Amino acid sequence: MTEGMVFDVARNAMTVALQVSLPFLVLSLITGLVVSIFQAVTQINEMTLTFVPKILAVFLAGALFGPWILNSLLTYVANLFIALPTLGR
Repeated sequence: MTEGMVFDVARNAMTVALQVSLPFLVLSLITGLVVSIFQAVTQINEMTLTFVPKILAVFLAGALFGPWILNSLLTYVANLFIALPTLGR
């Protein structure tokens, strides 16, 4: 196994990890921004107000993007198992 192969496997793993986590992070960020704007407009300074909408947004992201995330992970793992014989050399 050469250094290039190791870097390719690591790069692919990081790319898939970023793609899988991006929907959760983006929806959580947007939800936090909306709640923060709501708190600033209404002058409600409740710290626990942000948790429930963010948790709901993460569950919504899981429900919406779950099949795509599962397909991405399965494709990555299948390609990795297919490439295992060439990586062992």
